[in-house]
Amino acid sequence: MKYKITVNNKAYEVKIEDINTRPVIAFVDGDRFEVMPENADQVETGKVASGKTEKKTFNPNPAPAAASSPNLALSGNTQTAPLPGTVIEVFVKAGDKVEAGQVILVIEAMKMKNSIRSVYSGTVGEVFVSKGQSVAHKQALIKFADLGEASWI
Repeated sequence: MKYKITVNNKAYEVKIEDINTRPVIAFVDGDRFEVMPENADQVETGKVASGKTEKKTFNPNPAPAAASSPNLALSGNTQTAPLPGTVIEVFVKAGDKVEAGQVILVIEAMKMKNSIRSVYSGTVGEVFVSKGQSVAHKQALIKFADLGEASWI
């Protein structure tokens, strides 16, 4: 099977002969690798080129790099999607004042319409979704410019 894999913003073409054999034979951009998946944390690989074997250790679960999160949902002044689905209707726009508990949009999931209510009272700063858009669980929906009281509905 052929795969396109991106690592550190560099794309690689990977071909795996048979995933069930040991060692697993993988060709990465034309270079042959023998991969022996022995335990879940570390995989030993050997690059075979012209009869010479070079041993490398590959850690599939490296420590995460400290970076700012691209997910706006992690900042404290956003309303996130409580479930995945499709946005059916949006009732607010930037600059609108909303009260905690007010319906701000409707998400359809599994043929059911779900009214999404504001957790905060305040002024809407930005709306990240529009009608017809698919949203993921915990995706940022709106960002508040200023916050009032929180509501736990």
